[in-house]
Amino acid sequence: MIRALLFGLSFLCVFHARAQSTLPTKTRILFLLDASGSMYARMDQDTRINIAKKLLSRMVDSLESLENLQIGLRVYGHQDAKEERNCRDTKLEVPFRANNHALIKERIKDIRPKGTTLIAYSLQEAAYDFPDANARNIIILITDGIEECDGDPCAVSQALQKQGVILKPFIIGVGLDAKFRQEFDCVGKYFEANTEEAFENVLGIVVSQALNNTTCQVNLLDTKGKPTETDVNISFFDHSNGLFVKNVVHTLNSKGLPDTIYLDPAYGYDVIAHTIPPVKKENVEILPGKHTIINMNTPQGYLKLEVDGTMGYGLLETLVYKAGTKDIIHVQNFNTTEPYITGTYDLEILTLPRIRQEGVVINQSKTTTLQIKQAGKVNIVTRTPVIGDIYRLKGGEPEWVCNVETTGRSEIITLQPGKYVLVVRSKREQNVINTKSNEFEITSGNISNINL
Repeated sequence: MIRALLFGLSFLCVFHARAQSTLPTKTRILFLLDASGSMYARMDQDTRINIAKKLLSRMVDSLESLENLQIGLRVYGHQDAKEERNCRDTKLEVPFRANNHALIKERIKDIRPKGTTLIAYSLQEAAYDFPDANARNIIILITDGIEECDGDPCAVSQALQKQGVILKPFIIGVGLDAKFRQEFDCVGKYFEANTEEAFENVLGIVVSQALNNTTCQVNLLDTKGKPTETDVNISFFDHSNGLFVKNVVHTLNSKGLPDTIYLDPAYGYDVIAHTIPPVKKENVEILPGKHTIINMNTPQGYLKLEVDGTMGYGLLETLVYKAGTKDIIHVQNFNTTEPYITGTYDLEILTLPRIRQEGVVINQSKTTTLQIKQAGKVNIVTRTPVIGDIYRLKGGEPEWVCNVETTGRSEIITLQPGKYVLVVRSKREQNVINTKSNEFEITSGNISNINL
């Protein structure tokens, strides 16, 4: 079991290539067939194994003409008698390769159930059957029993999915009661088939899910629960391993409804709406053949930052925090308007000195405007280079603003309006007593000159 969960490092390196930015176009389906002794049990007018062999052969026939599809066959429980309880009795009967359909059908004919049910070990070994990860690697397990070899099919399946080796497996439970569903729900997508007709229908559904995309829409809901929000980038990730799958820019169609998105139903998805801050919905299941609606609460309003006047601060940035926290969720430039999820935010404007604005409220579809006074400037004129600091005078007390170090004869610094003191010393002087202080005032749109 340790081997099943960890695998060899060389094997994992091969499948590391699965982390890619686009979906692979090729699909590989490995049929994993239970040939344990219990498959001789009756279903309708025949045995489970005969029905499984007949329907699986038909399915293999129907897949022969499909492009970008490879299939393989692994069987377990067919080599040793049940009494021997061989918990390694699994074999890749037909590997993946082109034009192997006839070989698979011939091999299916010869299968005779004998042994025990070893699902976990068979899943583990099946992972090595796939040549590489440059495809949608899917296992379809057909079984009439639960694990009998003390393995943990759930742990094996989840480890394989997390490592990007396979997509979530499909399990067809042949003749199993509904109570067995919980044994397989953690392994993959489980389907019951208690009659030959049900088996045939389920097999068709499963293969269709493995091969085809289906549709969905993402409803970006406002505060009234209506899907009016749009123009948001949406990312889809494989829930099992966190790998990126798809990106779209949300839009409303000509009828004012969220436009259709096509997704692969073989995945479970984590969906992220890249609002500010982002909104995430985890483990979304896309129902094959049905139009799935994904609702996400993303009510938005706008924050407009502007400077009152023409003498600005250059490129002035603002740190945006979730209210009451130190978590920076965005950096917005002044003289821009950007959308935010409705709520309360704290801002730190990177002027000299910095401005802290707390409790800024963003309301649905409204624009909150924050305006600051235009800057002023101080021009420090020196005969020799100086070093020192600028302090703002608040209530008579100095508050440090920035360092000053001139390299030429003039240094211009942009500051907020207010009263300041410049404390400097010539770089050529070696005595503290030569420190000089100059008080000055900055007014909007004006330049204060200090001659040293």
